[in-house]
Amino acid sequence: MDGFFKRLQSVRLDNIFNPWFCSDEENDSVSDSPAIRLSQLKQYLSERINAKYLLVGEALGYQGGHFTGIPMTSERILLGKMRHKSITPGHVFSGIEPRRTSKPSVKKDGFTEPTATIVWERLITSGFDMRDFVLWNAFPWHPYKPEKGILSNRTPSDKEFEKGRPVMLELLKSVNVTKIIAVGEKSKIQLGEMGIDASIVRHPANGGAPKFREQIIHVINNIR
Repeated sequence: MDGFFKRLQSVRLDNIFNPWFCSDEENDSVSDSPAIRLSQLKQYLSERINAKYLLVGEALGYQGGHFTGIPMTSERILLGKMRHKSITPGHVFSGIEPRRTSKPSVKKDGFTEPTATIVWERLITSGFDMRDFVLWNAFPWHPYKPEKGILSNRTPSDKEFEKGRPVMLELLKSVNVTKIIAVGEKSKIQLGEMGIDASIVRHPANGGAPKFREQIIHVINNIR
């Protein structure tokens, strides 16, 4: 996956945080936090080389991949604090010890992301093997609002989305997924711009969780 990681590293944009190759000076707990996040992403992907499904969200969020290095995956999932939702660290990866990278003074129990919890819980409790799924984003980095600071989210611009397309294409060369599912309209549009055919499900945010839970199972069952 050398080409994929080179693409992931190469882009530098204003008001965009690249968690695998850049430090969050305000909120990272240790100086090697980018290396920890990169290691966790590599382990996650290495355990999914033969995944069947690619779920594509919009962009990395500060409560999820910003500190874990894994899209739609929060620190509390990695720290084993979401077991009450049936999600364990072992569902994410098992080859290395999971670690947080945010300072405990910023978020005592680690960050948690509602979308991440909804996606993981729904797939796990429905009996799916989580190694069959790769979670990714149409825009792979974390876009934030400069007026609110790095612990914020925003929708990428069209030009920013364009920068993420080569990363997506490199990822598809490296994993053997047979079906791509867009999580939300923005993802569907971006995948279409790349000539990638994808099913679509409602994004869980902004009241979309019930529809997401219903649609994701319907889509998967119709393509198995």
